[in-house]
Amino acid sequence: MARAFTPKVITANALIEGDVIYLAANDNWTRELSEAELLTDEAHAQLRLVEASLRHAEAVGVYLADVKAGNTGPEPVHFREDFRRTGPSNYFHGKQAEG
Repeated sequence: MARAFTPKVITANALIEGDVIYLAANDNWTRELSEAELLTDEAHAQLRLVEASLRHAEAVGVYLADVKAGNTGPEPVHFREDFRRTGPSNYFHGKQAEG
């Protein structure tokens, strides 16, 4: 029996900076998970994944990440995605330096 589809977002790494990025509904990449497009339909999610995967000049490692709907937008359901959204862990730079 197939597993039921759960909400997802499209995530990748920015080609130049390496930052974690998410695909927003307006087709722009954002560095904030809360601004990512919440995908609740499996067919639509697969279509968006194919489209995002073709943007080789902008992003690498494009994939669908499990999330849940939150009050301020998508929220991670797995430790890996929660960790990725905070930025690199070796020293404060990028998102960590700004906070």
